[in-house]
Amino acid sequence: MPFYLIPNLMSSKNIAMKIKSFFCLSFILINSVVAFSQGPKVLVVTAHPDDETGVSVTMFKITKELKGTVDMAVMTDGGGGFADSQLGALYFGLNLTDSIVARTHLPMIRKQEILNAGKIMGVRNIYFMEQPDDFYSTDINPYISGKNWNIPYVESRMDKLLAERQYDFVITMLPHAGQHGHHKTSVMMALRAVQRYKGANKPIIIAGNPGREGMKPMEFSMLDGYPETKIKADAPKFTLNRAFRFAENDKLSYKIVADWVIAEYKSQGAIQENGIHRTDFETYHYYDINNANGIAKVQKLFDDLAKSGFQPMPKK
Repeated sequence: MPFYLIPNLMSSKNIAMKIKSFFCLSFILINSVVAFSQGPKVLVVTAHPDDETGVSVTMFKITKELKGTVDMAVMTDGGGGFADSQLGALYFGLNLTDSIVARTHLPMIRKQEILNAGKIMGVRNIYFMEQPDDFYSTDINPYISGKNWNIPYVESRMDKLLAERQYDFVITMLPHAGQHGHHKTSVMMALRAVQRYKGANKPIIIAGNPGREGMKPMEFSMLDGYPETKIKADAPKFTLNRAFRFAENDKLSYKIVADWVIAEYKSQGAIQENGIHRTDFETYHYYDINNANGIAKVQKLFDDLAKSGFQPMPKK
């Protein structure tokens, strides 16, 4: 019988001690559950639906293995991504290679695609900034200047996100000179939001870039004219290996997860055949706007990612 039904066998002092012990145990158990669920909180900032495919395995492992939280902020509506939509046109039954048809239908199609991809990666929320995906150009100026994008609107939403969600890390693309102007501007929106952040725990911001075995890693120090993009010279690069093999006869790798994500983007045929599909590593760079003491936190994140989940089969 529960102890509170037999008061004649227990003093009031003992009852009080039992109650106190019960609530102390409950507190410990509840806090253990909370602590277990409090993995890293991460915001991934991109320009278009599918840009996250370059860092998709990191996102998956954070949510599924470290029990962390990943959100996304996507700058554009994706309406301009129709150059490689020939097969997607057949799949959707729409002439998506026609610019008028594409700009009418692609924003909704690509939102659904990234929602599907996000479910695979365990993404909690996707915040759409709804800026026009007008045309391909490496020129950042029409967007960062506010001519083609509503920069005050994006800045306001980014500020609110960082203030309310209290992220530990923000991940951007690597803003090298050859990147799309939209990509570079999305990076600047993230960097400047972190710079403006006035809270007690400023998130650490890093840039992810896909790479392949045997290829020389991309050298990047800063995007000319934008000192916010400077990479801290003495900081290490952090790498997540997608390609190591595990399970019986080395049949599996985390590249399978990346392919699951890529496969959701049926309107974007080229990414199934380009370097994202063949990516072996996700390499991350540490921005100079971070404090140097954040390097250890990023190192711990990637050490935890390396130790989590499946491991390479021991060699015989």
